[in-house]
Amino acid sequence: MDQEMADIEAQASNEEPEAEAAAILKKANRPVTLKFADVVYKVSLSKRGSCHKGTKLEEKLILKGITGIVLPGEMLAMLGPSGSGKTTLLTALGGKLGGKLSGAITYNDRPFSNAIKRNTGFVSQDDVLYPHLTVTETLVFTALLRLPNSLTKEEKTTHAEAVITQLGLTKCKNSIIGGSFLRGVSGGERKRVSIGQEMLINPSLLFLDEPTSGLDSTTAQRIVSTVWEQAKGGRTIVMTIHQPSSRLFYMFDKVLLLSDGNPLYFGKGSEVMDYFSNVGYTPSVAMNPSDFILDLANGVSSYTDFCDNQTIVKQSLVSAYKSNLADKLMAEVQNIDNHLQDGVNDKQFAQWATTWWQQFAVLFRRGVKERKHESFSGLKIGQILVVALLAGLLWWQSDASHLQDQIGLLFFYSGFWGFFPLFQAIFTFPQERRMLEKERSSGMYRLSSYFMSRMVSDLPMELVLPTIFVTITYWMAGLKSTAENFLRTLFVLLFNVLAAQGLGLALGAMVMDQKSATTLGSVIMLSFLLAGGYYVQHVPVFIRWIKYISISHHAYKLLLGSQYKASDTYPCGTSGGVCLVGDYPAIKEVGLDKQVLSAVAMGIMLVGYRLIAYLALMRVGVTGK
Repeated sequence: MDQEMADIEAQASNEEPEAEAAAILKKANRPVTLKFADVVYKVSLSKRGSCHKGTKLEEKLILKGITGIVLPGEMLAMLGPSGSGKTTLLTALGGKLGGKLSGAITYNDRPFSNAIKRNTGFVSQDDVLYPHLTVTETLVFTALLRLPNSLTKEEKTTHAEAVITQLGLTKCKNSIIGGSFLRGVSGGERKRVSIGQEMLINPSLLFLDEPTSGLDSTTAQRIVSTVWEQAKGGRTIVMTIHQPSSRLFYMFDKVLLLSDGNPLYFGKGSEVMDYFSNVGYTPSVAMNPSDFILDLANGVSSYTDFCDNQTIVKQSLVSAYKSNLADKLMAEVQNIDNHLQDGVNDKQFAQWATTWWQQFAVLFRRGVKERKHESFSGLKIGQILVVALLAGLLWWQSDASHLQDQIGLLFFYSGFWGFFPLFQAIFTFPQERRMLEKERSSGMYRLSSYFMSRMVSDLPMELVLPTIFVTITYWMAGLKSTAENFLRTLFVLLFNVLAAQGLGLALGAMVMDQKSATTLGSVIMLSFLLAGGYYVQHVPVFIRWIKYISISHHAYKLLLGSQYKASDTYPCGTSGGVCLVGDYPAIKEVGLDKQVLSAVAMGIMLVGYRLIAYLALMRVGVTGK
């Protein structure tokens, strides 16, 4: 697999195809005029009423009639204080906001559709990337998933290499992305990788949420300059930005200023100071235009008292906007002719750029490369080896005369390899939720291809460690030394691992909170363990039903069957007599019969828990199955 990626990278280093791809990326596929008129967004909040009335719902306006237009080749910057509605509006314009949204949002005078979705890039504020993949691997895998089948694998890779060159990422192309506890590329480089993922599809419309957040002024300048160059290629760019420097501010073609969901200004960035001067607000000293208008959006003016008159300033600016800009802007949005219709209709764009099998193959390779570091970490391997050696020494060469000790080891197998894979699996989907939401909302792949690739890619990594564990402890403990008994024991243990893993996946997918899912998993597994048939043989009738849904019970029963038959004997009594294993009290209660029934129950749990996990994941993301 590493060799395959090396071959891809070597193939992509060909300069001529890279130059061709770079030339293609300079211009938008299909220019898009973005119009939004009187956009209103409401959310319902619960409000506690009087004692006899209880809780009632209250609606809050987040966006209060926002209107604007962005033409191809223009870059719109949305400014405003925290909580002013910038990200909400950006999400609505990007087609990612549901709920009580009203008003008209059109793209070349058409509503949001598959055609627009396939021509739209959306860069979120937080860089959601896999930490162990290199820059090249991240962009190549994204290209293989997002670019259509009209391009060959080599052409997709060439596009990824062209984006790397275009965004100035050549020096770090073979460096890993990194994360909170893993050193990788810098923050600015990570942001450019996020932008590069969207640039791969050569979007006509690009949305960016706070692309300069947390970056120094020089890096922020480089990021915005890169985006500005994309706009000059005929793209329509919309971004939110918190407090840009004056150098950045004058790069914006248009500016939208928001305050508490109200528009205070929409127009050319070069005319913003003249507008506010005309409505009575002029800075007392020369200052950065963005600082000045953000002060106004917060209700702070050099002519007003900071504490008492913030509301008055905001109200006067809202009134000024309605008097001076609102009608003129609405007329412009409604009357401007859109000459960019090109006859491309939604039917020409399939919902998915690639086939199910292509998505599965790429996601499988990406999953193995990303998770092999975690699955085979030195800490995890060391943990398993230490426990295996300790168990082997504690049960060293126990024979049939120590029957209680042997069945104790088998129950330890079922318990340890119930808890361990459960807690490993619980973290799977909560950790990947943001990545899944990001990629699914962009229509990158089907949920089913992601889910199956995740299940299959985890198999070798999840089954190697229990195999090593059994291999060590089985022979040290002196269990039956035939190949048949060993393989049956190993098979049952792996079966147990997969069933417990399925339960962990289901809990993680349903709860999507690591702490809550871990607590719930602990309670469930402890219940299964207590009802497993080892600790308590005489379980009261009213609670006996738990053992039938207990992974530990069925695994323990199958493990006993892998070692013993009812007709086997063991030394008992003081006169050298022997007794039947099937009559041993601790074994008799669990029983050595109905092995097939327990195997079927385990199989149902193995499949059923995964089906529950899949259904729970269907609420994550927005499209497909």
